[in-house]
Amino acid sequence: MVKVMIVDDAAFMRMVIKDILTKNGHEVVAECVDGLDAVNKYPEVKPELVFMDIVMPNMEGIDALKKIMEMDPGAKVVMCSSIGQQSVVTDALKTGALDFIVKPFDAAKVLEVIGKVM
Repeated sequence: MVKVMIVDDAAFMRMVIKDILTKNGHEVVAECVDGLDAVNKYPEVKPELVFMDIVMPNMEGIDALKKIMEMDPGAKVVMCSSIGQQSVVTDALKTGALDFIVKPFDAAKVLEVIGKVM
């Protein structure tokens, strides 16, 4: 079981990934609506893994990733992107993200990524 924080401005996307995680024995310790929310909640909930959307209001996923990595250099973050954001995904990986998954979420792929990064 992995303690996961989900960061996505779309409630539906948070619900989809939360459903995949909880049905497979993982615990969702926080759901965040944007990068700023994630940066504020991260030290409180101390997740073992973060699923972070890239495009969000208030603070983009890449900026939140940078701040989380400053707080916790050992943070495990997986970026979530829509098709066509390849250059941003590359930047995220250079910044410290461990992997990325493409929306819409495929349960098998989400579980494969968890297995790979944990």
